[in-house]
Amino acid sequence: MYFDNAATTAHKPEVVAKAVYEALTSGQMGNPSRGAHGYALRAYRTVLQAKESIKELFHAGDAYDVAFTYNSTVALNEVLKGLLSARDHVISTTWEHNAVLRPLYQLEDDGLSVDFVHSDAETGVLHYDEFEALLRPETKAVVCNHASNLTGNVLDLNRIKAFCKEHGLMLIVDVSQTAGAYPVDLSDNVITAACFTGHKSLYGPGGTGGAVVRTDVQVKPLITGGDGVHTFDRGFPHAVPGVFEAGTANIAGIAGLGAGVQYLLNRGAEDVTQVQKRLSALFVDGLKQIDNLHVYGDFSGPRVNVFALNIGEAESALVSELLWEDFGIATRAGFHCAPLMHKELRTEARGAVRFSLSLFTTEAEIKAALAALRDIAAR
Repeated sequence: MYFDNAATTAHKPEVVAKAVYEALTSGQMGNPSRGAHGYALRAYRTVLQAKESIKELFHAGDAYDVAFTYNSTVALNEVLKGLLSARDHVISTTWEHNAVLRPLYQLEDDGLSVDFVHSDAETGVLHYDEFEALLRPETKAVVCNHASNLTGNVLDLNRIKAFCKEHGLMLIVDVSQTAGAYPVDLSDNVITAACFTGHKSLYGPGGTGGAVVRTDVQVKPLITGGDGVHTFDRGFPHAVPGVFEAGTANIAGIAGLGAGVQYLLNRGAEDVTQVQKRLSALFVDGLKQIDNLHVYGDFSGPRVNVFALNIGEAESALVSELLWEDFGIATRAGFHCAPLMHKELRTEARGAVRFSLSLFTTEAEIKAALAALRDIAAR
């Protein structure tokens, strides 16, 4: 039984595998933007169709374009290092994954200033009042994830948007945990860039992801090379989306990602939301009935289906090992690449066991997981 969907979804819609297979075996896919013949044009249309599906899912209008990378980590590195400079100040949060933290730390070594909004030690809820207190004349951007990959808490993004709009700040959002699992709405054009990965709740293959970026920003390229068009230019183009897309695209992966996104669009946001709420309620209600178990996070507001817990004083690694060895239940233990969040929750010594659900998690699996946790907690 698989409960590690926040790392990657193991179960994909059949249409995803079919799209990847056809892209690789049809003999009809060339290199997009690298020719005017039918093979290149078919590949180019595959890329464009996937981009349009992503824009539809994120409610992104003409102010945005989609750039494909190999995951959200690459997208975040390209966006952060392309938009920020040594003279800037950035406000971020203690929720962040190392995919945000480490690029910011690298930029900090070169002169960037970074401050972090803290969160509550019991619930993980952000102290939103700190945003105003941290504001400086040189503040250029807010960088934050939409949902914590540790607690499952969802950020009050509308509140952050209002703050950025009031003060003329860029807003860069890591939507790795929400894309496909929780609504991401770019229709008001406030967000500068939303960085996503394909292999989680978009149900695409690994090695896919990207960013939905406003086309009116100028980006310094992180990776340069061929773009198929500006051959005689000494420098690489700075315009979105090409500035993020040096070299040959992962056509088969993009075809699979596009199929995953279209699968979600076909199911509809209401159905996706209702399925996840039903599974979450079943799991949370069961967790509340288990003695000697502590679950981290806020359960009074919006969230994604990510649940971090510990049992008694046991090491998270031991609990996760017992779940796998004794019950065949796959979870993730440890620190989840979220060091600041662990420090705030006071779990930096032993980490936490993380259960994460997908649209393909069944009620029977949840009941089996709850029975396993009751057994371990009673030992």
